[in-house]
Amino acid sequence: MTQTTASSALSSSVLVLNRFYMAIHTVNVRRAFGLLYRQHAEVLDVEEGRYANYDFTAWLEVSELRHDDPQPDDDWVQSVTFQIQVPRIIRLLRFDRAPKQSLRFSRRSLFARDGHQCQYCGATPPLQQLSLDHVVPRSRGGDTSWENVVCCCLKCNTRKGGRTPQEARMKLLSHPHRPVHSPLLIHKMDNPKYITWRAFLGGAEPASESA
Repeated sequence: MTQTTASSALSSSVLVLNRFYMAIHTVNVRRAFGLLYRQHAEVLDVEEGRYANYDFTAWLEVSELRHDDPQPDDDWVQSVTFQIQVPRIIRLLRFDRAPKQSLRFSRRSLFARDGHQCQYCGATPPLQQLSLDHVVPRSRGGDTSWENVVCCCLKCNTRKGGRTPQEARMKLLSHPHRPVHSPLLIHKMDNPKYITWRAFLGGAEPASESA
């Protein structure tokens, strides 16, 4: 394993479920292995639509069997004496609380919610040419919230100015809404390595990503 590959593996995310198999957040690979090694969590592996639970020792054995036939989207971590596959999902063994329902509004999250697409003209320009538009202008009492802000290209933002879409004769492609889950991890699931998350997130994901 090259240093670049190892670094990439450690930068991966691991979905964390509570004891009742509800997604609560994500952690980095180091944190996931720490929870597994201290027996606070187990790996939940999905292969060909079937689920299996492994403690750290059993997962190490599975990794040894798979090492000779790795899949393209697998990540591996090399220790001094062995290589171990990075799990995509772990389940906490003694954590019963439900996921947090709060969802922090941010520029990055809003761009992800709207697919980095201008909600007026449909363009997807470079990030530096995107801005936030208040559907009801702040000068009219509009607030900065999920329900009143959309992704907008600079050209459309200038055209709309301090008017409402109706006044500017500009039609929204979609009505702004508060996402049920964080758009950032929804976007992350476009990566094939995280496809198994969908069974627990329903095409979406939990409210925040932990470091």
